[in-house]
Amino acid sequence: MSGVFIVTDSSSDLTEDEVASLDIEIVPLTVRFGDEEFIDGRNLTIDDFYRRMAASDDLPQTACPSPGDFEQAFGRAADAGADAVVCITISSDLSNTLQSAQTAADGCKGRLPVHVVDSKSVSSGLGTLVLEAGRAARGGADVDAVVGRVGDVIPRTHVFAALNTLENLKKGGRIGGARAMVGSMLSIKPLIDITGGVVQEAGKARTRKRAMQMLYEQMVRAGKIDHVAVMHGKAPDIDEFLELIAARFPRNSIRVGELGAVIGSHGGAEILGVSWIDGQ
Repeated sequence: MSGVFIVTDSSSDLTEDEVASLDIEIVPLTVRFGDEEFIDGRNLTIDDFYRRMAASDDLPQTACPSPGDFEQAFGRAADAGADAVVCITISSDLSNTLQSAQTAADGCKGRLPVHVVDSKSVSSGLGTLVLEAGRAARGGADVDAVVGRVGDVIPRTHVFAALNTLENLKKGGRIGGARAMVGSMLSIKPLIDITGGVVQEAGKARTRKRAMQMLYEQMVRAGKIDHVAVMHGKAPDIDEFLELIAARFPRNSIRVGELGAVIGSHGGAEILGVSWIDGQ
């Protein structure tokens, strides 16, 4: 089948139905618990990941896909008759995944044009970009138009999250601009801003309910927003948050999903996250 094929990595947290509906290919990261290594989304489900993390004394570790993993995905696109591939990855400030994809793209020169795009985002922010690319490609857009659409949306994409702890981010070395929040955090529910692909402090709440309210206030302050998504890492109070925002963001108008192993490894369990694209 000719046309533009879309490839991304498993940190996009897209569902099987979303991937299947637009023929998107996911190249998975790997997740390690001690000496055990798993392929994200293949032999490690979201449920299994959070159960293992709760039972483990060690922080799970993630590793980016190899260039060979991406080259296989690009090769499958070529074999299927693709005119070009657009590969959109997790922020290059959070992972070396983009570097692997670019190495693979260089290896495909002469066989298939591959455009590797740094999403400057993660999870549902990345996922939204991938879905936009998939819809454009499905609608017959050529590769320049698909890349242009993604480039237009990237600077308008925002991701915020409320954590129960900063311990995973601290241990994983991805604390970034939120470093000042580390300290005596036992009674604090930190908010982080991952807009632009780096972790920045977005506020401190003393209770979970206040953290939810602050997430909602971020959404309201943003004004006109589209493609709203709410993601969570097995948060027991997800319905409470959805009810809080329902007056302005009804559940049937937003994407709701679960955060997978890549984000869960660094953010810990029970994360609540929101993403959106600024309206025009």
